[in-house]
Amino acid sequence: MAIEITDANFDELVLKADKPVMIDFWAIWCGPCRMIAPIVEEMSAEYEGRAIIGKVDVDSNPGVAMKYGIRNIPTVLFVKNGEAADKLVGAGPKHLFAAKLDALL
Repeated sequence: MAIEITDANFDELVLKADKPVMIDFWAIWCGPCRMIAPIVEEMSAEYEGRAIIGKVDVDSNPGVAMKYGIRNIPTVLFVKNGEAADKLVGAGPKHLFAAKLDALL
């Protein structure tokens, strides 16, 4: 299951992570966010132990979203060694998300 990332735990879970991190920025009211939610959950299981897969609710955690300039959701941000390495904006097929994450492994 994807972990819940918040403004409070972002530094600990993402910036200090020893593995690549894939973060789904989403909101409950966002239709495309609901479309990719099953993909994010599948990838969480598939990449367990190799990468961290998390979700940030932008309505509850505006600080992180503002820090990374997230203006459209869903946005999936890829972080490696505490630095934003890549991102995808909008809903897309699983292979796009997997390819971006695989490139960081």
